Amino acid sequence: MTSTVTAATLTVTHTESITLNGVDHGATNKLEIGSINEVMKRIVSVPTSEVQVIAMHNTAVSSGTFLEANVRYIRITNLDDTNHVTLTFKNDNDDEFAVMLDRGQTFVYNGDLDGGVVDTMDAAATALSLALGDLVDITAIASTAAVDIEIFVASI
Repeated sequence: MTSTVTAATLTVTHTESITLNGVDHGATNKLEIGSINEVMKRIVSVPTSEVQVIAMHNTAVSSGTFLEANVRYIRITNLDDTNHVTLTFKNDNDDEFAVMLDRGQTFVYNGDLDGGVVDTMDAAATALSLALGDLVDITAIASTAAVDIEIFVASI
């Protein structure tokens, strides 16, 4: 079977808008990522116990999983108006880092434009020696009550 999907360019635009004392301090930056032919966008309810929200593998792909070398862009937005969620990112070296994503905020994880999320993440309790590993797992846990998050992943 021949695919009828034509790859396209994903355009990501980040805009900050603020005027202080009559002076515009805003900015707009645009990134274009070519050859995207797979996207996944979904809303996930995250409970107060840790759940896996994105998985990546180097050989197999299935529902909710992605090929590490193909992922170019990940966006996670906390849709809750009250509670935060903690996102934990894990690489194939079992290194982890976590970030708190407060109500209404967005976290973007950019893959390498040529190599996906392969060799893009490291973490350590002390100064890093920069042994980048492949991002393989993202989990989430809500703080006080269940939180809805929106996930968008683009890959080639």
